[in-house]
Amino acid sequence: MDFLFNFPFIASLIAIFFAQFVKVPIQYLATRKIDWSLLTSTGGMPSSHSAAVTALSTGVAFETGIDSPIFAVSAVFAIITMFDATGVRRQAGEQAIVLNQLVHDFHKFLDEAKGWPNKPEQEKRKELKELLGHKPIEVFFGGITGVLVAFFLRFITS
Repeated sequence: MDFLFNFPFIASLIAIFFAQFVKVPIQYLATRKIDWSLLTSTGGMPSSHSAAVTALSTGVAFETGIDSPIFAVSAVFAIITMFDATGVRRQAGEQAIVLNQLVHDFHKFLDEAKGWPNKPEQEKRKELKELLGHKPIEVFFGGITGVLVAFFLRFITS
């Protein structure tokens, strides 16, 4: 049960949930639409991946110091995760947008050319997930979120 009192672990989990939750009001402010699916989706502002790994590293720093080998491991893990969120995953999301448009255009062509059968749209195609990665600003604010959550939790638990 000591695991439940592991500060870096708890800080990381709380940062994930906080970042996922705050996406809904941020999206509402930007679009004036409430989208509850953001609670469980990838991508968006702020990055919950970045919040998690920075809260983890900050928690490890509090527990072991910034000169410890475990802090070095957690910091490198955070850097790689945040780099991946803005790089590979973002590119995959952009490719998904293009592929979804190609599929849409192909289906439209078939509909016009052959009289596409009257099936529900969901049965005709399955769209790829477009919101996979993050813009650099989303990763930045996710990182700030994680650090602030860890500092706040340390403050209230000390």
